[in-house]
Amino acid sequence: MSASAGKVVIAALVGNFLIALTKFTAASITGSSALLSEGVHSLVDTGNQALLLLGMKRAKRPASPGFPFGHGKEIYFWSFMVAVLLFGFGAGISIWEGVKHVMHPVEMVKPTIAYIVLGASIVFEGISFTVALREFNKVRNGLGYFEAANRGKDPTFFVVLFEDSAAMIGLIVALLGVALTQVTGNPIWDGIASIVIGLVLAVVAIWLARETKGLLIGESADEMVTEKIRNSATAHSEIDNVNEIATLHMGPNFIVVNMSLDFADSLSSGQLETLVTTLSSEIKAIDPSIKRVFIEAESRANHSSANSDLVFD
Repeated sequence: MSASAGKVVIAALVGNFLIALTKFTAASITGSSALLSEGVHSLVDTGNQALLLLGMKRAKRPASPGFPFGHGKEIYFWSFMVAVLLFGFGAGISIWEGVKHVMHPVEMVKPTIAYIVLGASIVFEGISFTVALREFNKVRNGLGYFEAANRGKDPTFFVVLFEDSAAMIGLIVALLGVALTQVTGNPIWDGIASIVIGLVLAVVAIWLARETKGLLIGESADEMVTEKIRNSATAHSEIDNVNEIATLHMGPNFIVVNMSLDFADSLSSGQLETLVTTLSSEIKAIDPSIKRVFIEAESRANHSSANSDLVFD
C-alpha cells in the first residue's frame, strides 16, 4: 500500500471522528432523527477507517513458511468487513431510527443548530472527499470512476472515496429533511430523511462488498499486463507455444504469474534453464508488482488434454 493511501485513510478517520461527535451533540439537542443517523454513519465510517489502517499494517507483514506469499490479502478481508459494518450498523440503524420516527414523530427543537452542524459537516466532509478524490485520480489512469474502482487492486482508495460520497449525499438528505420539517411543521420528514440515508448506505455497502469480494477470492492482473507477459514469451523463438498464463493478485502490489510453455524439443537442459531465468527476469521487469514467476514446461497437446475439463465463464 502506498503512502498516499495511508494519507487518505487517516484524513478520513480524523474528519469522521470529529464530525460524529458534533452530529451526536446536535442530535441530542434538536431531537433530529436524520442528524442521529448521520452521527451513526460518521461513527461507523470512523471505525471503518480504523479497520482499513489495521488491514494496511497487517498486510505489510513479511512472508513466512506458513504464508509464503505474504499477507497482502489482509487488506481485502478488512475492506470487505468495512462493507459489512456499513450495511449492518450504518444502514440498519439509520433505517430503524427513521421508521421509528415516522411511526412516532418527535417535534424538532432548535433547528438552527441542525443547520449549523450540517453545514459545518459538509465543509469537513468535503475536505476529506477532496483528498480522497485527488489521490484516486492519481491512480485511475484516465478511466471512469466506476471502471477504475472495478479494475483497481488497492481498495483503500475507492472504499474511502465512495464512503465519503455516501456521506455527502447523506448530509444533503439530512439537510432537506430538517428544512422540510421546519417548513411543513411535520416531523415525519425528518424520519423519512433518516430512512433515505440508510438506503443510500445500503446501496454503497452492497457495491463495496461486491468489489472487495472479487479481490478477496482472487482477481487476475490487468489484461494489459497479461498481454505484455505473453509478448515477452513469444519474442523468444525457442518457445513454440504459450499454452496458458494465469495471474493472481495476492495483494495490491503483489502479483503471482504462472505460465505453461511449450519449449522447442531441441533445447538442452542448460539452455532451458538459461531461457527460463531470462524470461522470468523480463516478466518481473514488466510491472514492479510482479514478485513471483512460475514457469511450467509442457507440450501444447498435453496441456490441452489435461485442461480440457476446465471451463471459464
